[in-house]
Amino acid sequence: MHAKRIRALALAAALVGWNGLVGPRIPSRLRPLIHGVLGAALVAATDAPLGLRPPALWWGLRLGLAVAAPVALGVAASTAAPRVRVAMANRDLPRPQAPWLLVRIPIGTVWSEEAAFRAALGTVAADAFGSTVGRLVQSLAFGLSHIADARGSNEPVIGTVLVTGVAGWIFALLRERSGSLAAPMLAHLAINEAGAVAASAVQRRAG
Repeated sequence: MHAKRIRALALAAALVGWNGLVGPRIPSRLRPLIHGVLGAALVAATDAPLGLRPPALWWGLRLGLAVAAPVALGVAASTAAPRVRVAMANRDLPRPQAPWLLVRIPIGTVWSEEAAFRAALGTVAADAFGSTVGRLVQSLAFGLSHIADARGSNEPVIGTVLVTGVAGWIFALLRERSGSLAAPMLAHLAINEAGAVAASAVQRRAG
């Protein structure tokens, strides 16, 4: 049991270190590929179940869509708030946007993070600490892994860690309840894509 816990904590620390120190130094055009391959490699190394075959897949899609739809609608509705519009108008969006929306977010962010944190780390941490504490380990690692992103975008570090940590906890619950990584992937994709599309739309309207 001691060795399993060391393995889980080492993987959590490695993911935090990768996202904070290594990932930002990778050229942006190569980042989705490298992160996507890394996620797949961690899944293979930990023998983490993905639940991407029926019948687990169908449960994952149903639960994921049930969460993704209101999330997307909520993001769209939030643009009616002046503060939200100002924040979106001031975002520094990647150019061109097509590769960002079609490759970087789905593969470089959603797949890589769900594979690494929810599948690989989630499996190892649950095996070492049990489901609840294991979920806490991966959600904490997920929150801490976004420190570099917060600093790079001038967002509050503590707030970013807390929000992403809570998101990691919820994504883990979606995976556990459905038995499929499809559920958190769809929810994660809805949050990122809806926010990206909304910010792009606000900036276009602002001219």
